Amino acid sequence: MTATGLSASPQEYRDRLKDQPDSQVDAWASELMRDISIRRGVREVIHGLKRAMGTDEDGLKRIYTSGGGPIAAVGRTESGEMMVPAISLYYFVAGARSLMPDARDRLIAYLVDNFHEIIYI
Repeated sequence: MTATGLSASPQEYRDRLKDQPDSQVDAWASELMRDISIRRGVREVIHGLKRAMGTDEDGLKRIYTSGGGPIAAVGRTESGEMMVPAISLYYFVAGARSLMPDARDRLIAYLVDNFHEIIYI
């Protein structure tokens, strides 16, 4: 795997991410959210963000709107789960940066949590 530029393990990936500038971590997190939403759906992105950000749906809603996401775009699925338009997932990155002093670590956690998804994509 490493010959292609991919890390051999989640720990190696985390170590490599720590060497990247914030702008690169943010870009990769946004791209990963987009890719997962296309392949597996927005709800999978939201579930992953809840884990990585250590919050519930109300907390995610605050993160989303703090990043510039319009409150009117936050909705619920038929089963009551939080939903936002796929095109607006990047607001979670800016929102995490604005609200959380450890946003970088949480975004890296999101990327590492999806290590096997990244390899698949």
